[in-house]
Amino acid sequence: MSTTTRPLPGGTGRSRTGAARQACLLIIGLAVLALAVVASIALGSRPTSLADVLGVLTGASDPETAAVVESRYPRTALGLLAGLCLAVAGTLMQGVTRNPLADPGLLGITSGASAAIVTATAFLGASGQWATVWWALPGALLAGLLVHVIGSTGSGAGLLRLVLAGAVVSAVLTAYVQGVALSMPRVFDGYRYWVVGALGGRDFEVLFSVLPLAAAGLLLAVLLGPALNTLALGDEAATALGANLALTRSCGLLSATLLSTAATAAVGPIAFVGLAVPHIVRALAGADFRARIAFSAITGPSLLLLADVAGRVVLRPQELMVGVVTAFIGAPALLLAVRRMRGLA
Repeated sequence: MSTTTRPLPGGTGRSRTGAARQACLLIIGLAVLALAVVASIALGSRPTSLADVLGVLTGASDPETAAVVESRYPRTALGLLAGLCLAVAGTLMQGVTRNPLADPGLLGITSGASAAIVTATAFLGASGQWATVWWALPGALLAGLLVHVIGSTGSGAGLLRLVLAGAVVSAVLTAYVQGVALSMPRVFDGYRYWVVGALGGRDFEVLFSVLPLAAAGLLLAVLLGPALNTLALGDEAATALGANLALTRSCGLLSATLLSTAATAAVGPIAFVGLAVPHIVRALAGADFRARIAFSAITGPSLLLLADVAGRVVLRPQELMVGVVTAFIGAPALLLAVRRMRGLA
């Protein structure tokens, strides 16, 4: 199947030119991601240099500097994972729903995780990062599956019903969370830190706990690339080509649910990554979902890590949570991407 939706004059030459352009952009994207990783390890609320990082890697630094630099390793790894999950999930959501404003929050993931955390904290005495992860995981996953079941069954099943189901489930769970959190100050104190979204204060065990969900969601997303290309042609054309629309949409939503659940449980709800990155990626990768998923897996982590670095250095020695920074970065990036996309199909 062709990776373009309309014929181009001099097809072979243009295809090779497009492939070469995408390869160059992919190399540039990987370079930016590598720089973001280095910056995340080298920069922080406490000033350190690249020489300090090299000293830690070679074992030639003092224990205090080593502790500071090594504390950034899990933070960087979580930024890579969460950025990838949110960006790919947003790309899938926009592809499945054909809605440029769709993002992982449409599935009720955030509200489900929030409700589970508040319930565990208020009534079961849960506390700490482990409680957050292990209660957020089933809460987010159950909410996403509930939205999917409501939106994909019954005589009125369809994309509109999915959106409405997500809105209803999110509204009900959000009202519950606000009612419990505001009536119990102890619950609110713990919940308000998680709900902003942050990479700090977590270790590698959090990463390992959500990694299986992220891996399963990413594998399914990669396998869905060709089917999403067919779906983008429209329901009638896709059906004529033998595509199973219901199966493609269901698998796409399941993949987005798994990815969003992993990211939200690990680092909390982080806005704009799943919404802005797919627009940026489409301007770079074009309409081919195989390329868009690959570019999303690179661009999302870069954006999230750079936002986290900015939050650490802009208010030294204090830190600004990454969920706040992504809103400032993501909003103008999204506006620029939408302006550039104006007039495209």
